[in-house]
Amino acid sequence: MNMKLKTMASLLTASAFISITHAADLTGDWKAEFDTQIGLQKYTYTLKQNGTNVTGKAAADVAGQKQELTLKEVKLNGDTLTFFETFKFQDNEIRIDYKGKIAGDEIKFTRKVGDFAIEELIAKRVSMTNVVAGGRRFGGPIVLGPDDKPAFADPPAGFDVKRESIAHGKSEMVEYDSKSVGTKRKMFVYTPPGYSKERKYPVLYLLHGIGGDETEWQRFAPPEVILDNLLAEQKLTPMIVVMPNGRAQLNDRAEGDVFKSAPAFANFERDLLDDVIPAIESRFSVQADREHRALAGLSMGGGQSLNFGLSHLDIFAWVGAFSPAPNTRPPAQLVPDPAAATQKLKLLWLSCGNKDGLINISQGVHAYLKEKNLPHIWHVDGNAHDTPEWRNNLYLFSQRIFR
Repeated sequence: MNMKLKTMASLLTASAFISITHAADLTGDWKAEFDTQIGLQKYTYTLKQNGTNVTGKAAADVAGQKQELTLKEVKLNGDTLTFFETFKFQDNEIRIDYKGKIAGDEIKFTRKVGDFAIEELIAKRVSMTNVVAGGRRFGGPIVLGPDDKPAFADPPAGFDVKRESIAHGKSEMVEYDSKSVGTKRKMFVYTPPGYSKERKYPVLYLLHGIGGDETEWQRFAPPEVILDNLLAEQKLTPMIVVMPNGRAQLNDRAEGDVFKSAPAFANFERDLLDDVIPAIESRFSVQADREHRALAGLSMGGGQSLNFGLSHLDIFAWVGAFSPAPNTRPPAQLVPDPAAATQKLKLLWLSCGNKDGLINISQGVHAYLKEKNLPHIWHVDGNAHDTPEWRNNLYLFSQRIFR
């Protein structure tokens, strides 16, 4: 497919696909119900995140009194969210300060109600499945078949919790010259505990969704936590993980109408192959061959991983797609020569949640691979197009590469 056709395909994708990867950040509705001294309170917090900037509002029902509120001085620092609201109750205006700890699809808030009370509550994300901006829907009805079941059990509790008693790797932001884009760009790089230039390491290139950037994985599934824990349990091959920005354009920030940047996700193919990989292999101690390179990603990044990985099996031997988005090429274009792909692939991982309105994309790829007798993992769990899906699949996929 030439560049012009790729760009046209990306634009068509953008018109049909609204940023469902916002599930990876705070964008969306969060609901909470909790008892207080003045009765039952029901809140729906609506948050919008662009990078580290967050804005929001709330619809509140306090003892039957309903109000629309603006969240003020909203600040996001790591996994901590703070803001305040002013609420009118019985002709009194009360300042309510919030401090929340983000844990997947829950935010555990402590809120200080003026000088009167300190309350604890949990806001839970409203499922984004089949919901997009403007009230429109993406995907189609979810129809599950006999193959659509888990290949593995869910990760154990605590797999994504930092353990102070074990060795830890290092994460750093790395800048590189992108000849394909014509500017300096950034990528987040994880090196395992005990990283040494005396040893050569395999590399996993891990891609984000259309609403994310090079920091997206850090926000909900930081490799230095999940992979450090697996290494401590001797379940993982020590590896370097590279999280680049898959939006290959001069302004690569996830801001404004992110769908206008859809063509840049197709253009990232050249940036990855010509700039990102050479930069990593010149700066870090890596095994620079296809058997020691893996490519995986979530949503839009899952589509990129299939598109780029399967068309460059001379560069990647391990490919993973976690709930791939509509930018995924038709299966026959992904794998035009199943016999050759079978010979070259070490692992092809395809996964999706059974509550994901885009599961038909993954089902189509799986059906084609099965018809062509191309070995692959097809893993369908109970999640949606959301952070648990991507976090869990990083845990499962990473253990099975470079073996």
